[in-house]
Formats: sequence, structure tokens, C-alpha cells
Amino acid sequence: MFPALETHLKQTIPDPYEDFMYRHLQYYGYFKAQRGSLPNSATHQHVRKNNPQYLLNGSLGEKDDLIPDTLQKEKLLWPTSLSSAVHRQIEAINRDSHMLNLPHLRSRQLLYDELDEVNPRLREPQELFSILSTKRPLQAPKWPIECEVIKENIHHIVPTEGSYFTSARVGGKRGIIKELAVTLQGPEDNTLLFESRFESGNLQKAVRVDTYEYELTLRTDLYTNKHTQWFYFRVQNTRKDATYRFTIVNLLKPKSLYTIGMKPLLYSQLDANTRNIGWRREGNEIKYYKNNTDDGQQPFYCLTWTIQFPYDQDTCFFAHFYPYTYTDLQCYLLSVANNPIQSQFCKLQTLCRSLAGNTVYLLTITNPSQTPQEAAAKKAVVLSARVHPGESNGSWVMKGFLDFILSNSPDAQLLRDIFVFKVLPMLNPDGVIVGNYRCSLAGRDLNRHYKTILKESFPCIWYTRNMIKRLLEEREVLLYCDFHGHSRKNNIFLYGCNNNNRKYWLHERVFPLMLCKNAPDKFSFHSCNFKVQKCKEGTGRVVMWRMGILNSYTMESTFGGSTLGSKRDTHFTIEDLKSLGYHVCDTLLDFCDPDQTKFTQCLAELKELLRQEIHKKFHELGQDVDLEGSWSDISLSDIESSTSGSDSSLSDGLPVHLANIADELTQKKKMFKKKKKKSLQTRKQRNEQYQKKNLMQKLKLTEDTSVRKTCWLFLLSSFRPFHRGEKAGFASTLQKQPTFFKNSENSSFLPMKNENPRLNETNLNRRDKDTPLDPSMATLILPKNKGRMQNKKPGFTVSCSPKRTVNSSQEPAPGMKPNWPRSRYPATKRGCAAMAAYPSLHLYTYP
Repeated sequence: MFPALETHLKQTIPDPYEDFMYRHLQYYGYFKAQRGSLPNSATHQHVRKNNPQYLLNGSLGEKDDLIPDTLQKEKLLWPTSLSSAVHRQIEAINRDSHMLNLPHLRSRQLLYDELDEVNPRLREPQELFSILSTKRPLQAPKWPIECEVIKENIHHIVPTEGSYFTSARVGGKRGIIKELAVTLQGPEDNTLLFESRFESGNLQKAVRVDTYEYELTLRTDLYTNKHTQWFYFRVQNTRKDATYRFTIVNLLKPKSLYTIGMKPLLYSQLDANTRNIGWRREGNEIKYYKNNTDDGQQPFYCLTWTIQFPYDQDTCFFAHFYPYTYTDLQCYLLSVANNPIQSQFCKLQTLCRSLAGNTVYLLTITNPSQTPQEAAAKKAVVLSARVHPGESNGSWVMKGFLDFILSNSPDAQLLRDIFVFKVLPMLNPDGVIVGNYRCSLAGRDLNRHYKTILKESFPCIWYTRNMIKRLLEEREVLLYCDFHGHSRKNNIFLYGCNNNNRKYWLHERVFPLMLCKNAPDKFSFHSCNFKVQKCKEGTGRVVMWRMGILNSYTMESTFGGSTLGSKRDTHFTIEDLKSLGYHVCDTLLDFCDPDQTKFTQCLAELKELLRQEIHKKFHELGQDVDLEGSWSDISLSDIESSTSGSDSSLSDGLPVHLANIADELTQKKKMFKKKKKKSLQTRKQRNEQYQKKNLMQKLKLTEDTSVRKTCWLFLLSSFRPFHRGEKAGFASTLQKQPTFFKNSENSSFLPMKNENPRLNETNLNRRDKDTPLDPSMATLILPKNKGRMQNKKPGFTVSCSPKRTVNSSQEPAPGMKPNWPRSRYPATKRGCAAMAAYPSLHLYTYP
């Protein structure tokens, strides 16, 4: 291709170091060219120092910059203008070599325009450097070194050795990939061949239990023993007329949409090639049930279905939902970077590197502003997806949003004029690559660690939070939304945060209601929830809300389908999810419309919906309520249902490798304490220890006998004649309770330590002023307060518990109105004599 260059290379003597590096890079999979195509060190150094294109691409010091293809490497390393002028250019470099050795030219932050002319300029900062380019291949995904990865690339059309992650490399595990456990014996052999060692695949094992029946075991999230929900695998050697049964035996969720009509997804390569048909819902006799086997720690659940393949000798794929891989994202972003129009208002940046070294991309989308004042006045919108890698629904909604916001639609142009969009399309690329359902390679759910300070363990979340923190210092963030998927509820809905500021009362519910009106056949406002639970404090929506973003949401898109409107009883398709991305943009325009008519109308409608909800709650309790007063002071937490139906996972604390270190330190401390404890050496010390134990046992027996005697004396003293001033009602109640003495020895009358065990008349007369008696004595003090209690609140159970309870079986007093507290758990007044002293004391009235 380059005669002068080849002649020059032949004349050079091979360098031993270059020969060593060639073998080293070839072994690790970074370089696959022939030895003859590798330039020697001298020429390679000249090109590296003087070729601006190579400086641009290789200056970041990444090992992935080595291009596997020989032809592409030559194109990148040698300019197309190289010919017989190569020798003259090299001689010019030798003449001007003293210029390149100047101190101010040695910095890696300087670029050079031409080989023979030095014109230095500063390089763009590394973290803001746009990696995708037409002049470079896509960055290959990095896998944990424990993972075996087949070399075949999986494409679809669109109608563990260690206990924690250690390192990663392109291509995964070194060495020869293991062959399949089953080899076909001939053309008549109808055994299916299973494979999932590709991006987002996660099948661990397939067992043939009958001619056309297979039991499948999913791999748990790497470095965990749970989170089996997502599945994606390939089958080959199919037969057309046979009915196959597949059963996944180790699912962990007790409920699933498969019980109410959801079907798995099937992809046939022959259908894709001949009829242009992609993923489709297939399967019959679908059942989801509890597995009989139990490992003693957690129950397993099974998903079973039957299917008939459309062709013989076909290659098919099964998936829980439409896959969207890290490579799919990179191809899409590459097309955006190559588009001359879209690249003007969409800047592609690198937010950070994941644990495995994969790039976490950040898109900044906005139209150029005319003045600095106009740029500063723009509000920001932050959108993210795939923090849970198995929820590919979020990627399809994100793709629909990007398709619209990057288009030439007038509405898209208007949105880019008034907003700055910060978009994180894939927050957990490592989990997506290896086929995890919920966790990163730290073995933890990233959506429970947005408050983390462990930058090295959770880089994606740490950098996201700090990026938004810096953004809040520059401008107002109007909306934050993280796209997720839901496996137990249909439709699409939002989880938000209830605002306690009465100035913005119900404002956080306006955007979801508008979205429901814009997409009535997909979005369910009834399924939305705005309660902030303690177990969700580490989620993105709660952390961003506490940072000052009023409209902070988690968007949940079902794996199933819709129960609304024209989409009722149908599965969601890729186009359905992409259309929701457009509806998000449309709702943003309605939400920020200068004419606040829609906003005011939605706010009034929300108040009416809330009024109806309160009436419904009181009707269930059998009470009437008048809301004409200051009903807006009602705490929404009192009527808001919990988000227990969400796909929740509790935070497991530190990442796996740090948790192991913490356990080791704890064990070492215990061992150190055990070693520090000295055993008795002499007979005298052993005798003293023995005598001390015997003395303690005797004292304990004496104390127990004294306490029993005191209790009996106290009970018997209640039957003596009463003197003037004593409580006669107390004795009369004792006489009416003959069964009380049967369990008196087991009663909890035992006095507290360091107190006088005797209960005399003075103690009894003072019970209204001090701590009351034990709850088992509640019926004994009833006659004294019976009349007063009935006059105060007839027909109700009076409780001293801090949590107020209402007996729905009893009718309320006439004219009584509810007293809604501002706090969820109102404190009982301390001035009440016998009501607040003992929280577990209950007083019952009798008819």
C-alpha cells in the first residue's frame, strides 16, 4: 500500500523490545496483526510524536486504543499522503528535533498541526473528551476476567472464580473458550444447543429432562447470590413440528406479570432474514409457581412455558424483554456524533469510567445561545437510564426521547432553546454487558447508593451526583427523571416525592397528571406514588429531591403491557416505549407553558382527587367528614399508600470486596480478644472462681424466693378490711377476679432492680401520680375511671399507645370531626394522669 514505507521498514533492524511487546499485546488480545506489519521502535516513535491524528487518539493512555485490524491500524498510524516523501519528512524531523525537545513542547496537553511545523495548542480536558469518532472503531466492551465470551457478535433487527470483581479486559477470560457440554452425534440428533456467553446473556445451565423438555438455571448477578429475573439466551438445532417445554427453576420474586398473561420474547434469525420479523411474544401454557426445592435460605420460583419453533435448524433467542446492549448504545451515539446537524447541539462527553473501565457517556443537548444572559437563563433537565441493567425498558424510552429531542421538529427546537438537557443513557454499562438484572460489578444495587462517598467503588453514581450538584450551582434544575422497568405492575407510572412546603402543595403531582393526559392509553396516574420511605433514601429520586429538585421522579415502565384505553390487554412494543419518550417532551412543553391555564387546571383537579381520596378513606372507616375547613393542612403521608409494590431491593451496605475486608477485620478482632483473654494458671485462682460462681447461684435463688413471697403477701393483703382513705374499689375488683390467682406466680409484678420490692398502701395510693401498674393489672383499675371514660368518649377503645387507632366497628359520637395531625405519629400529652405513663397500657370499657 505504501512502497516507500515498506522499503523503510525492511531496512530497519527489528528491536527486541518491540518483539516482546508484540507477543505481549497479542497474548492479551489487544493486537492481532502479523509481525511483519509491526513498525520498529524508531519509525513508530517518529509517527507517534508527529502525527496529529495519532496524538489525538492515543494521548489518553488507554490500552484499548490499539486497533485489532491491521488495515485500520495502518490508516490511523500513517496519513494518506505518505508516499516517497516519507524520507524527506523524516529528515526534516531530524533537523528540527531540537525544537521537539524544548520543555514547553513535552507536555501531553499540547497538539501539533503538521509534521514539519510546530503550532502548539491546549488539548480538551480528558473527562470532557468526546471519544466516539468516525476515524476510530467503537470501544470494545470490557468484561470481568472471570467471564468467558464467545467471539461471535450478536445483532438483532428492530421492528465465577473470585468472590468479587478484580479486573477486566476486552474479550473477557484469557485462553481457549470452553466448548459446549453437548456435541451433536449427527443430523438426526435433535438436542438443543444453548449459549449465553454474549452481551447481556445470563443463562448458567440447561438440563435436558425429556426429549423436548429442558430445565434452565439463570446466573445470579455477578458476585451476589440473588437477583434472578432477567434472562437472555440462544438456542440452536431446532425442530419445527415439536412442542418444547422450558422451565426456569431459580427465580426469586414471589409475584410476576407472567401470572396475568405476560409472554416471553422469541427471536428467529430465519424470520429476521427472510421476512424482516424481529422480536415477538410467544409461548403457551405459561405458569409461574413456587418451586418445591428449598436451599434453606430463600424460596425459589419457576417459570414454565411451551413453544413451537417456526423452522427446522433455526437459531432462536429468548429474552425477558427487548434487549438493548452497550454496543447498541455506542452505535447509536456514533451515528449522532457523525451527524453534522445533530453534533452542533449535542455534545458527547465522558462522565467517568466504570469499574471495568467502560465509558459512562454524558450528553449535553441544547441550542447555542446568542448571549451569556440567555445561556444563564436556561433551566436544566436531567434524564438517566439503566442504573438497573436488566431493565432494558428504560433504554427504549430513552431512545425515543433522544430521537425526538435531536430531530428538526419545531417542538424539539423550542425545547433546546429553553432547556439544557443532561442525559445519561446508560449508568451501569458493566451490569448491562455481563447480563446482570440489578447490580453493578460491586455486587450492589446502585440505586441505593446515591449518597455514597465511595468514589472508587461506585464511580457512576458518585460522578452523577456531583455533576448534578455542580449543575444546581449554575442553574435551576426543573426536572430529574430516572427510567426504570417494573416486573409486577402493568402500565407506566411515576414515583415522586411529596413536598411538605405548603407554597408548592401538590405541585410535584402536576407533571405526572399532565403525562397521563398526554398518554392515556399507556400512563396510569392512579399507579403513581409520592411517598418517601426510609428504605428508599438512597435512591436517585430521593437524593436529588433533597438536593433541591422539586420534580424528581423514577419512571417505571412495565415489562408487560397496558390495561388502559386502546392499548388495553396488549403487550408493550418497542414503538410504544419510544413513543413515551416523545410524550415526556410534549409534557415538558405543557408544564412550562407561559400560559398557566393547564397547570392551574391540573392543580384544581388534583385537589378534587385528593378530596375524594380522603372521603374514601373515611368511608372505609365508617365515619363522616366535613372538609370545608382547612383540609389542605392534612398530611398526605396519612392517606398515601406505600410503594411496597415496587421492585425493591434493600441496600446491602459496602461493596462486596470492602464487605469481605470488614468481615476479616471483625474476625481478627475477635481472635485478638480471645488471645488476650488469659486462662487461670494457679489452683488458688481456680478455687476462687468456683466459689464465686456458687455464691452467685445461691444469691439468685434467694432473690427469686423473696420476690415470689413479696407478690403473694401483696395479693393476700388486698383481702384485709380497708381503713379510712383506702381504695375500696380496688379490693372489690380483686374479689370479682378469682381466676387471676391461677397465674399470679407468672405475672409480671416483679419489681425493677434497686427498687423496694414491697408494694404497700402508699405505693397504691400514689399510682395516679407516678408510673401505673403492669398491663396485666389493667382490669383492676377500671371501676375507678369507668364513668369518666364513658362520659368522655362512649363506645371507643381508649389506648395509651402513641399510635392512634380507630375502631371501625363502632359508630362515632354525633357531631365529632376528625382531628388530623400534622405529624404522622402524634405524641400523647404528658399531662394525662393514667394515659401517657405506660405506652402499652390499654383500658377497656364494658357495656
